[in-house]
Amino acid sequence: MKGAALIAAAIGALAVPAAAQQAASDSYLDHAALQALADTVPPAPVAGSARDLADIAASDRLRALENTDRWMLATRHAELRPTLALAHFDCALGFRIGSEDSPRLTTILERVLHDANEAAELAKARAHRPRPVGADAERPACQVVSAANRASPSYPSGSATVGSAYGALIAALVPDKAAEATRVGHEIGVSRMVCAMHYPSDVAEGEKLGLIAFQRIAATPEYQADAVVARQEIARARAAGLTSPACAAERAALATPIP
Repeated sequence: MKGAALIAAAIGALAVPAAAQQAASDSYLDHAALQALADTVPPAPVAGSARDLADIAASDRLRALENTDRWMLATRHAELRPTLALAHFDCALGFRIGSEDSPRLTTILERVLHDANEAAELAKARAHRPRPVGADAERPACQVVSAANRASPSYPSGSATVGSAYGALIAALVPDKAAEATRVGHEIGVSRMVCAMHYPSDVAEGEKLGLIAFQRIAATPEYQADAVVARQEIARARAAGLTSPACAAERAALATPIP
């Protein structure tokens, strides 16, 4: 899962190689920084350990939410492409931010998506923990999953890493809605458990990784320059006062107790 490349136009003799443009446009963090983030993730629970068995039991309890409102919300949360993921924060913020009217914010999200997901993928490469839908090939997911998806590693959750980083980003850009934005980031991770794509430990470590990733991103001069423009875009969206008709359904879904 990568953010869309936003390659700057080459100008005469100052043009940089295409590979360098790609790296600069996709990421705030270089590979060494991403590997350092991945190295902060502890090993996955050992199969058959108390933590592993607790994860399995918790995942089994979540079967009770299949085809409920919370299951439908988990289906929505599975979409993390920035142009669509922005809508996950509409209800928390109380106003809608359209990607077409917020190109710099969308660019930030694309780069955060890339960096957070890459850090999670590097951590996943160290060992393979099966997903709930991988351990049980008959278990339904709240999204379409291929055989390859079912067989892919579960720990740490890349989606929880991205969701947590998104929540931290929106909280930083709209500080008076920080608690609400942070909760959305957390609920994206919860949705991955509801969806049977991850266990609680996968999500917990993914969330921690996402928060650390955003802290590193926020310290970069490139992010800080982008954030100035993004805040202006958000201010315009707030002034426009558009709201989402989906918020009542979202409130009902989030009111569903997690087993």
